[in-house]
Amino acid sequence: MRFALAFVALLAACERDRSPTQPTTPPGSADLANSAPAHADSRPTVTFGSGATAATVHVEVVDTEPKIERGLMYRENLPLDDGMLFLLPVEQDWKFWMHNTLIPLDIVFVKRDLTVAGVSANAEPKTDSLRTVGIPSVYVVEVNAGWCASHHVTAGTPVRFTGVDPRAVSR
Repeated sequence: MRFALAFVALLAACERDRSPTQPTTPPGSADLANSAPAHADSRPTVTFGSGATAATVHVEVVDTEPKIERGLMYRENLPLDDGMLFLLPVEQDWKFWMHNTLIPLDIVFVKRDLTVAGVSANAEPKTDSLRTVGIPSVYVVEVNAGWCASHHVTAGTPVRFTGVDPRAVSR
């Protein structure tokens, strides 16, 4: 009997090892900071623009006050087409700073109608200067500095979320 149970346990472990593409967290999980997705397609994305000129980044979604406050601080790098999506509690003229942020960023402010309000480009790391565009937004996307210029993301660019909890987006 013990042999049969041990065999079943071993077989189950082998089955798990044969399917490495199965995500360990559900797609669209808001807590991606502590879990590595099994493959890129399981991560939420933000797409800027449409048609042939559309550009997409894989994002870590932050929607709680502690995660929003920490943002990308203390990170030493950000993969080229990755970013962070902030789901903010209210629509207002948000101001971001780069305190303890070690990498230069483009900060994209997105209005409730899912168009870009504006971009604070090439935000210098480790500064307390406030970054804003002077227009109310409810979402902010941080990407590597220069990403917006190279992908033609400017005020008015349409934005689409994929794999983000729709309840969070529609608040």
